[in-house]
Parts: sequence; structure tokens; C-alpha cells
Amino acid sequence: MVREARELHRKGVIASMVSWRGPLLGLVLLLPVALLLSGCPKKPEVQTAAPAAVAPEPAEEVVVVVEEEVVIETEEGPVTIQDVFFDYDKSVIRPDAREALDEDLRVLNENSGLRVVIEGHCDERGTNEYNLALGERRAKAVRTYLMAGGVDSDRISTISYGEERPFCLGHGETAWQCNRRGHFVVVE
Repeated sequence: MVREARELHRKGVIASMVSWRGPLLGLVLLLPVALLLSGCPKKPEVQTAAPAAVAPEPAEEVVVVVEEEVVIETEEGPVTIQDVFFDYDKSVIRPDAREALDEDLRVLNENSGLRVVIEGHCDERGTNEYNLALGERRAKAVRTYLMAGGVDSDRISTISYGEERPFCLGHGETAWQCNRRGHFVVVE
């Protein structure tokens, strides 16, 4: 084998192979270096004006109530179904909510044709997933209370909106308290 290589070298075959391999190797080595040095083009700098003066936030939080209690027209006249409000991160019905639910029970028991959807809502704190689950627990807690009071389960359905449909617009404890609720929607 060595003898064959010497013979080829003497005839100039190996020399011609070596002669074209050098420039090819140089090209292969220079190409990445050239790409590295050229890099990506720089982004043009954007000239911005001086920042405008920012108005200070008001000392009092702004709370806008979006909706109120549900008013139902019956043969005896208009009656209302009140929302139920919850403590932060809780789905346990509070004593003041029991009073409102007892009145809601009276209205639902006197109007057996009414069907309601109980919407579970949360304030804006927490992840979307957590708030959807908490809203579901709140809606189910209200449903369970109404069923224990004699309302047929076929007349009550639940849905959770989490933080997606706020009752009060604002970012503070006053608005958050309004948004932690079980809201009634009359279906029939």
C-alpha cells in the first residue's frame, strides 16, 4: 500500500489532490469567521421624546358598579334576588349572605317556575385557573344552600367566570369585595 502511494505521488496524482484540498480547507475555515464578524445588522435607534408627566393616581380608589340585584316581575309585583358576597379566597357562605339567601329562597319557593344560573365570580387577584375553580366552589356553595332550602336541583345551574366579569371596576379592596360573589341570572 505504501508502495502504491509512492507510485501515485511520483506520477503527480497525490500532489494534485493536495493542491485543491488546501484552498477548500481555507474556504471552509474562513466562511464561519466571515459570518461571525458580519453578525446581524444593528437595529436603528429610535428617538423618543421626553416622557410626558404622569398624572398621580387618585388617593381614593374609583369603583364603578356595573350591575345590581336581579329584579323579577311576578304576578304579585317585582321581586329581587340578591347576590351573595364572599370573603377573600373563601367559598363559605357568610352570616350576612345567609340572610340574603333566605330571602332568595322565599322568592324561588314562591315562584316555582323560575330557573336560575348562579355565576361564581372572584376578584382579580390569583391566576385565571385558580379563580375559575374558586368561582365554581362559590357557585356550588350557593346552589347547595338553595337546594337545602327546598329549591329543586333542576331549577339551579352553576357556572364560573372567575375574574373575567367584574361587578365593580377598580383595583383595591373596595372593588375586590364587590367582585367576590355569587350572582343570579334568571333563565325562565
